[in-house]
Amino acid sequence: MNQQYLTNAIDEAIDNGLTWLNDNATDLFDAFRAVLDGLYKAIEWVLLAPPFYVVALIVGVLGWRAVSLRFGIAAALGLTFCAVMGLWPATMETLALVIAATVLALLVAIPLGIVAGFNPRLNGALMPVLDMIQTLPPYIYLLPAVALIGFGPATALAATVIVAIPPALRLTAHGIRLTPLNFLELGQASGSSSTQMFVKIRLPFAMPSIMAGVNQCLMMAFGMVVIAGIVGSGGLGATIYDAIRTLDIGKSIDAAIAIVILTMILDRITEGAVKDERKPG
Repeated sequence: MNQQYLTNAIDEAIDNGLTWLNDNATDLFDAFRAVLDGLYKAIEWVLLAPPFYVVALIVGVLGWRAVSLRFGIAAALGLTFCAVMGLWPATMETLALVIAATVLALLVAIPLGIVAGFNPRLNGALMPVLDMIQTLPPYIYLLPAVALIGFGPATALAATVIVAIPPALRLTAHGIRLTPLNFLELGQASGSSSTQMFVKIRLPFAMPSIMAGVNQCLMMAFGMVVIAGIVGSGGLGATIYDAIRTLDIGKSIDAAIAIVILTMILDRITEGAVKDERKPG
C-alpha cells in the first residue's frame, strides 16, 4: 500500500511539473522549438537543394579521403541506390536530423567533457547521470519532449541530443586524462602556460578519444532519430513507422536498407577520421 502511494505521489508530481511548465514557460519552449526547427530545416535545405548525384559525389569524395577509394565509390553508389528506391528525401531528412542532433550534442559534450577531464570531482558527479541516461530506454525521452514541445522534428532533436551526449562526454573526459605525466612535466619545465599546455600537449593526446566520442555520438543520434519517427520527425524512421501501420513490408525493407547504407557511411567516415588522428604526425 505504501509503495503504491509513493508511486502515485511521484507520478502526480511529474504530471504537475509538466503542467506547470506548459502553463508558465510556453514562450520559452516555443522559442526553443523554433531554434531547433530552424537548424533542422537549414541543414535539410542544404542537403536537398542540389541534385542527389551531387550529394552522393561529395559523400563519395569524403569516403575516399577518410577511408579508401573503394569505400568512396561504394558510398556514392549506396546513396544513389537510396535515390533509385525513391527514398532520397527521407534519407536526407534523416541525415539532417542526425547532423543537427550531433552538432548540438557535441556543443555540450566536448566543453563539459574537457572540464570534467580536469576536475575529477565533477567527473565523478557526472558519471551516475550519464549512466542513467544511457540505461533508460531511449524512447522514454520522447514523452516529456512531446509534452513540452509537441510533435515534429524539434521533439526528435531534443530527445536525440540527450541520448547522444553521454558517449562524447565520457570519451572527451577520458582523453583529457590520458595525457602522460612526463609530457606535462616537460611542458612545465619549458615554461609553457596552461593554455599552451592544453593546446599543444593535452589536446593532441586527447584528440583520438574525442574523435571516437564523435563517432559514438553519431551512432547514438542515428539510432534515436529512427526511433523518433513515431513523433512525426520525418525521415526514414517515419517511413518505417508508416510501413508498420499499413503492413507494407516492401516499403519497410527499402527503408531499412537505406538506414543500413547511411549508418555504414557515417560510421566508416568518422572511424576513418579517428584513425587519421591516431597517425603519428
